[in-house]
Amino acid sequence: MSRLTVKGTDSYYFPRSQSASSHSQFFIAGGQGQKTDEEEGTFLRKNSELPLSINEACEYDESTEKTNEVERGNWTGKYDFILSLLGYSVGLGNIWRFPYLCYSNGGGAFVIPFVIMMLLAGLPLMFMELAIGQYANLGPAALFERFCPLFQGIGYGMVLISCTVMLYYNMIIAWTLFYTFASWSRKLPWENCEPGWSTAACYSYQAADECAKRNGTYYNKTCVDYETSVSLNLSTIVKTMVKKTPADEYFLHYVLDISRGIEDTGEVKWYLVLCLLLAWIIVFGCLFKGVQTSGKVVYFTALFPYLVLVIMFFRGVTLPGAKEGILWYITPDWSRLAKAQVWGDAAVQIFFALSPAWGGLITLSSYNPFYNNCYKDALIVSISNILTSIFAGFVIFSVIGYLAHELNMDVEHVVDQGAGLAFIVYPEVVARLPIAPLWAFLFFIMLLTLGLDSQFTLLECVTTGILDCFPVLRGKKTIVVLIVSIFGFFGGIIFTTRSGVYWLELFDKYAANFSVLLIAIFECLLISWNYGTQRFINDIENMIGPRNRAWAFFWTIMWKYFTPAALLFILFFNWIEYEPLKSGDYVFPGWANAIGWIIAFQPLVVIVGVLIWKLISLSKGTVKERFIFLLSPRDDWGPAIDPKITSDGIEENGVNGGVVRENFLDNSHINITYTFESSI
Repeated sequence: MSRLTVKGTDSYYFPRSQSASSHSQFFIAGGQGQKTDEEEGTFLRKNSELPLSINEACEYDESTEKTNEVERGNWTGKYDFILSLLGYSVGLGNIWRFPYLCYSNGGGAFVIPFVIMMLLAGLPLMFMELAIGQYANLGPAALFERFCPLFQGIGYGMVLISCTVMLYYNMIIAWTLFYTFASWSRKLPWENCEPGWSTAACYSYQAADECAKRNGTYYNKTCVDYETSVSLNLSTIVKTMVKKTPADEYFLHYVLDISRGIEDTGEVKWYLVLCLLLAWIIVFGCLFKGVQTSGKVVYFTALFPYLVLVIMFFRGVTLPGAKEGILWYITPDWSRLAKAQVWGDAAVQIFFALSPAWGGLITLSSYNPFYNNCYKDALIVSISNILTSIFAGFVIFSVIGYLAHELNMDVEHVVDQGAGLAFIVYPEVVARLPIAPLWAFLFFIMLLTLGLDSQFTLLECVTTGILDCFPVLRGKKTIVVLIVSIFGFFGGIIFTTRSGVYWLELFDKYAANFSVLLIAIFECLLISWNYGTQRFINDIENMIGPRNRAWAFFWTIMWKYFTPAALLFILFFNWIEYEPLKSGDYVFPGWANAIGWIIAFQPLVVIVGVLIWKLISLSKGTVKERFIFLLSPRDDWGPAIDPKITSDGIEENGVNGGVVRENFLDNSHINITYTFESSI
């Protein structure tokens, strides 16, 4: 706690808590004394002090803050945070999952449940996490240790989820790197069925078109002349045979060299190991100094995908068949709104698009200046997420319509989602475009930048959790980031084997699903019911300025009732829709799903384990008293000291424009201390 000296007064202690309660008391210097330890009861608490906004010339002991700033770091640019937040929230799912969901759930009508679920679950959780992270200037692990010691495990659970996800997420980035390098050629390697990796089912539609021009029939990767084709009745055989595009075969049998199943591990593919190593080198190079370096990189990685999307949009809408593809995408089917599946898909998509309860939002906002308007940031990113998802649908379905036109098929037979869209459908499309390598390169660079933004935050969440729990390591942040990156690289080696894609699907299904939803529910209930929405809103208003009663009432009912209800709906929907994992026709064995459930419940085991340990380690009081005591914030809970307080106001890299928020305690001639007394 730093000492602040104001002209014309005695010494002030700078605040650690801005929260008020019914147990609060004011003490004026020279007046009423404070309670003794005996009067406090069984559990001794020190006083927390309410911050006084400063509008008078003051002298400030900056030694502590300089140390704090050096140790932890802050965003160094005006737009570093908002671009990092945008890059984290707008990721691969906006490109390869939302368009498919929109198409399969009523077209344009799907936007209605998507927006409603954004208001009920997405935006409230994002705003809540940005606010609490900015208020405390702590990552999730250290934040929950102070905010609610009994549920300190929630912070550890968030870090564990981010740690697990970053292992396989960087493998997807490694795939995009491989395709980016493969695009550096005059002819894309997946344009034709090459003997080295294609099977008998490989069918090149381009080669078939050229063969048809010579009045032949394309069969078994060769052009058969007309007489032989008629004698063997090949035209009928070709119509009924199973066909795989060259892009499909290239991805499965060359890039992945996929095995029969997860039980058949196979050898490590050295080229994927090198791509994974390069992916981790890139991530480390952008994060070795924390937000000071990543905050600059996001100016490119967060904005470049929008440039590529715009270019691809204008190219896509000019292709034949684009109109039909877009109509499939946007034509509303209002009857689908009566189905629970549609609302469930909308809720799941928006929840995982904004990524609350992973710890990333808290981590990013923890490096904000205290007076940053996190409410505005949450609105901007939430709206941007919706608009980006919708716009990406136009881009994707314009080229899918073109592919359907080229293959003479319906759109529903070529549309796909996830990795199938990114590494099979779209590569097949660009192979048919003029200057194909250029379009392939742009597309995969876009995927690369989208993935890197999310990976930055996942790694930052893990390293911030470590550094906040062990502040002595903050001076060696580069070494910590390096060690975590090395761990991430070796932890991802399993995904470079022939069965790697099966392991990736297993982690993707279980690592951030049920546990994330449960953590989000616990977090929302702790803040709204245990800490109190009014108290939390007061904390927010201390950061962003006062708001009207309607605003406070809206967020009160959202956080206390509607958001928890929406989260419970998503959780129950996921439980009801759960099926053992399968990939195409391959059904994962029981032991694989068992491993998946172990991965899924690891964070919950940590939460329960820490809860039990906290209760046991506290020797005084009954179990009920321990619960009540540990549910209360610690004495050091509160806002971190703002490192940019000067005699001229609050300078926060231009974020707040040097505006000082005044309150009724702004009086440099009265020495006032605010104390928060425990309820037990």
